[in-house]
Amino acid sequence: MTRWGICLACCCILAIPGIAGDSFPGYTLFAPISLTSTFLVDLAGQVVHEWKSDAPAGNAVYLLPNGHLLRTEAVAPPQGERQFDRGGAGGRVREIAPDGHVVWEFVLSTAERRLHHDVEPLPNGNVLVIAWEAKTRAQALSAGRDPRLLPDGELWPDSLLEVRPIYPTGGEIVWEWHVWDHLVQDRDPRKPDYGVVAEHPERIDVNYPAAGGSADWNHTNSVAYNPLTDQILVSVREWNEIWVIDHSTTSAEAAGTEGGRGGRGGDLLGRMGNPAAYGCGSSQDQTLFAQHDAQWIASGCPGEGNILVFNNGGGDSAASESSVDEIALSLVLGTSSDGCPSTIGELVWRYTAPGFLSQHISGAQRLPNGNTLICEGDDGRLFEVDAAGGLMWEFVNPFATTGPRGIRNEVFKARRYAPEDPGVVSLLAAIGTP
Repeated sequence: MTRWGICLACCCILAIPGIAGDSFPGYTLFAPISLTSTFLVDLAGQVVHEWKSDAPAGNAVYLLPNGHLLRTEAVAPPQGERQFDRGGAGGRVREIAPDGHVVWEFVLSTAERRLHHDVEPLPNGNVLVIAWEAKTRAQALSAGRDPRLLPDGELWPDSLLEVRPIYPTGGEIVWEWHVWDHLVQDRDPRKPDYGVVAEHPERIDVNYPAAGGSADWNHTNSVAYNPLTDQILVSVREWNEIWVIDHSTTSAEAAGTEGGRGGRGGDLLGRMGNPAAYGCGSSQDQTLFAQHDAQWIASGCPGEGNILVFNNGGGDSAASESSVDEIALSLVLGTSSDGCPSTIGELVWRYTAPGFLSQHISGAQRLPNGNTLICEGDDGRLFEVDAAGGLMWEFVNPFATTGPRGIRNEVFKARRYAPEDPGVVSLLAAIGTP
């Protein structure tokens, strides 16, 4: 088969022959972070379709069953107000038809809240979004936050919102979950949610010094939904953890500790990656490092029901290289060697290689034939490996910009869609491609 590379000097695709193997047929969707276009390419690396917009991605894109593009976009709050100007900042979600017409737009980009990173289209037509919400210094201190952990003078804890689209613009928030409703702290018995952190892994330690205490304290960078269990999976980068949340609750139950299928309301059903985040263990027990794109492997794919995550590593972490990890996760709280409760996660498959390192963004997708599509985001490299790690397909994003930081072709993550996928069938029919 053919290997596809990039000439960064001329921004053209280069064919590099010599890789044998069986890649999964279909089309790959991605949005270069620095550009305003989204591309769908075939296995030959040729652009099948391009959606153009007036804003860069912010950051995820998905193909909907009707052939439309669901795209996060970066639009800032009004000048003079809090900008939420950290990595992954978004503010807008759009549904864009193949002809470029904006079918639907939802904007949440104010001084108080801003969408960021990822969205998840739900089976009922609604969309799950991630949003920062600002808490003042006074609010943080009232919740038991250590004043030494407020270098920015405020916090931006994350929230999840389920939005019912109102066409052509707007949306109704029909369900919500907030980090701020599920705190625990052991600093001040006079403040709310006082308790022993290690005895409450279902709650979120308001004094865990993630991100050095900066405002972007959680930095949730992906959201996924499991329709079989009605659960949500999020990747919380600054905590080096993944969290499982019960979506079967009402919004009122999601703000509390009772209700839903799991019986815990909005308290965490499970978490893994960094036991120190809930007062247990040490850095030696950490297994996730600045991870991205955590999702359940889809039904019909090998490993279905397990979790796939891009484990970034690098920097000061114990993992000097990135890896793609498949994890069998049990939500039954077990007991670790030091007596602390923990979610049980078993590593069942891993891809890594010498020099494989992307310290930011990135993602992976398990394909129906057992291969795994990987986005090495820092370098804009998309490639597919089989279960043994053999390279089946490779493509480097040729759509780059040049600026003070040099040539930039980063990609947040990518998704492969089979030829028979309803979104592909609808799109090709709309653009007149057989």
